[in-house]
Amino acid sequence: MGHLITVATCALNQWALDFTGNYKRILESIRIAKAAGAKYRLGPELEITGYGCNDHFLEGDTNLHSWEVLIKLIKSEECRDMLIDVGMPVTHKNVNYNCRIFFLNKKILLIRPKLFLANDGNYRETRWFSPWLKIRETEDFFLPRIVRDVTGQDTVPIGDAVIATLDTVIGTEMCEELFTPNSPHIQMALDGVEIFANPSGSHHEFKKLHKRVELLTGATAKSGGIYMYANQQGCDGERVYYDGCALICVNGELVAQGSQFSLKDVEVITSKIDIEDIRSFRVRISSRGLQAAGGKAYQRIKADIRLSMERKDAVGVSSAVPITPKYLTPEEEIRYGPACWLWDYMRRSKSGGFFLPLSGGIDSCSTALIVFSMCKLVCEAAKEGDQQVIEDVRRCLGEPEGSTYVPKEPTEFCNRVFHTCYMGTSNSSVETNNRAKELAEKIGSYHIIFTFDAVIAAVIALFLSVTNLTPKFAVHGGSARENLALQNIQARLRMVLAYMFAQLLLWVRGRPGSLLVLGSANVDETLRGYFTKYDCSAADINPIGGISKTDLRKFIQYSSTAFQLPLLTKFLDAPPTAELEPLTKEYTQTDEIDMKMSYSELSTYGTLRKVKMCGPFSMFTKLVGDWGGGERKLSVKEVAEKVKLFFFYYSINRHKTTILPPSYHMSSYSPDDNRFDLRPILYNAGWEWQFERIDEVVKELESKK
Repeated sequence: MGHLITVATCALNQWALDFTGNYKRILESIRIAKAAGAKYRLGPELEITGYGCNDHFLEGDTNLHSWEVLIKLIKSEECRDMLIDVGMPVTHKNVNYNCRIFFLNKKILLIRPKLFLANDGNYRETRWFSPWLKIRETEDFFLPRIVRDVTGQDTVPIGDAVIATLDTVIGTEMCEELFTPNSPHIQMALDGVEIFANPSGSHHEFKKLHKRVELLTGATAKSGGIYMYANQQGCDGERVYYDGCALICVNGELVAQGSQFSLKDVEVITSKIDIEDIRSFRVRISSRGLQAAGGKAYQRIKADIRLSMERKDAVGVSSAVPITPKYLTPEEEIRYGPACWLWDYMRRSKSGGFFLPLSGGIDSCSTALIVFSMCKLVCEAAKEGDQQVIEDVRRCLGEPEGSTYVPKEPTEFCNRVFHTCYMGTSNSSVETNNRAKELAEKIGSYHIIFTFDAVIAAVIALFLSVTNLTPKFAVHGGSARENLALQNIQARLRMVLAYMFAQLLLWVRGRPGSLLVLGSANVDETLRGYFTKYDCSAADINPIGGISKTDLRKFIQYSSTAFQLPLLTKFLDAPPTAELEPLTKEYTQTDEIDMKMSYSELSTYGTLRKVKMCGPFSMFTKLVGDWGGGERKLSVKEVAEKVKLFFFYYSINRHKTTILPPSYHMSSYSPDDNRFDLRPILYNAGWEWQFERIDEVVKELESKK
């Protein structure tokens, strides 16, 4: 029997600046890890503060309270005889660093700053922190007085070093550092580091877990070693959802995996691993030995603890065996990710539930299904005895002190927290009303129906009294301006009415509090600008704002089976329509005709614009090849016109993105103006130079024919 060690990593649902709650969750994870026999516990990035503090990281208070929480942890008996690895911001020589702090038995061993900061997509770490640029170097860090009084230390090392226990060596590779071409684990492995600890704050995006597992297993497939991955979980106050899924890999194979989407505030995974497996893996690779023999050494900070079990206790205990990674389909990711995000948002905002204008179309249907998924997750967690979930439910519902209510049936709980409304006009159809009503009945939402033609008429009457003119729809002979204005009146009045009912429906039902208004604009319509500014898109939050129409259709198809709701096929069969213009025998308003482009085309444009970083000219040159052949067989001129049309509408409507509600980030081509996709809001919509270059290529290619 070799040296069998137990390691523990975790996913914690931390909340920005919730120092009390964050401390409790950290301590609970330590208790669980210790009970499992682990001597080393790894937690997520910046777990003491929460990852999403943003500009609060620049405040002295955030720094002070972080040290106060660390002191409580150091003094806790739960942490005795255990190597603890926690994350918090540290200011050294008036420079802010994103750090890991290792402590053991009331002594701080090492402060390890992050070497490479995440600064793309949704990440802005260089706004608040600086990277540690002194590779393999340490300095003396002078501890604050409140810490010195507890640890008895004046200084501790800060910098790029590793921890040497009595039986192995641990090195840190923090989040973004794994994603860099020359990751620290490469040189650490050559210097004999056997355990790589990755504390992360990695948010969810479609199939991002595949990338993480690929990188973790790849990190040790050539170099050998134990790779531990901890992650934040939940909504900690931003537009993103951290999807947890703690992982442990050994010599290129996955041996432990946590849940990706969960309502648990604390989830710890552990593995028993024979450290001799790492050593035997490495020594048999002669080329590795040659590289390691000439490598530079890291400073080793000694930790007076043995991670391995006593030999007598290890007899008969088997080490971890490889497992197959568990991946969710994109439809399952839509089902669980936004649902968990909504749960955190509802309970942490202390609201009484949600209000959704349910139109009978695919988008609001998808939002309703996500809320229903949340209700199912809550009931499952309550059934498993999750007391935190039960307490949160009672608080959100305004249950009296001493209530014994426990949610059991998703439809019953849905009726308490989810409120839907069909707001009809003379332009609405019976079909959309019926679809909305039937869906509400099946999932159990508290559903109301009304028409507001009288309100619309009052607004038009006001305009008439001021101008002596009455605008008309296009089908009645009106101009395009009149037609659009009359549609926008309906859309904006729906927003006003939605907020009125959201504020008062719980009062109507005899309950305290108010409701959060949910939006249902998908990522494609946001990209195109196909929505009315300050209409029902102006909600409190939007769970589908980062999801394409194509993916939403697949999600509804999946949900028809997963939720046993065959009625959903009616939504899929119906053509998407805003129902803002009068219905006639000759004309029925549909989204794709209004937009002058298909949802499939919008997905393509979105990917090329954001993911491939294409402007008008490079998008055109790519699509000439893609759309000129195959099934589409478009001419060069047709492709050019489509690209120009997209960029025209994209640019004249870009200003609309500035007022959209916070949306769950999910798509790599999201046009979210807040942080992910930073672009001008006032464009030259003519794109003269770019479009002229396209025209030149069109002429050149057509002349060759």
